[in-house]
Amino acid sequence: MFSPKDRELERGWPGRIEGDRVIQLAAQTLQAYFTGGGRAREHDEFPLADVILRPPVLHPGAVRIFNGDDFLFANPSSIVGHDEDVPLPHGASMVEAQLRIAVVIGAGIVGGYTLLNDWLAPELAGVKAHDFATSLGPAVVTPDEFDGGDTDWNELLDRAELNTRFFPGDILAAPVISRSGPFRTGDTVEVELDPIGKLRNRLTLSQG
Repeated sequence: MFSPKDRELERGWPGRIEGDRVIQLAAQTLQAYFTGGGRAREHDEFPLADVILRPPVLHPGAVRIFNGDDFLFANPSSIVGHDEDVPLPHGASMVEAQLRIAVVIGAGIVGGYTLLNDWLAPELAGVKAHDFATSLGPAVVTPDEFDGGDTDWNELLDRAELNTRFFPGDILAAPVISRSGPFRTGDTVEVELDPIGKLRNRLTLSQG
């Protein structure tokens, strides 16, 4: 998902990155693109340097975060994208970055893979140590471009879908690959994994 820098579009448009260009695709959302079988006509073209990469899914229906063989639900309202500011949560002096690979559910099972930074504020108790922000992006890499790494995605997907169902745009994140920090207000934090790319955010003053 992307938008031109000169247009204020919170959600943005689906697009395909080709070198230093972004090809706009004629679908309203990434969910709609996957539901349509991963096909859409090309609509327009923009230089990559002139666009903002938005969260692949702005408000997912569900975000499941695995630790070991079980998961917890994350906060869909706290999704932020690449290069967006992340306010330090009220009551915390620092945070840590936790890199995970995440699946974006398509019309079938796996629509593609992206990076998820599961921010952690160790000074806060319970779920409030996590639910203030979850970074997603910078783009989605399709299964023919990336095999999902060392994670047994079939096992995680089967566990997550037991007695329920997925919808296009749902997010499912594998256990933590790496943790870094501490980071404080003013720091720029980057997590990276080939071939998905680099997910970057800047920490700003607490909203509290």
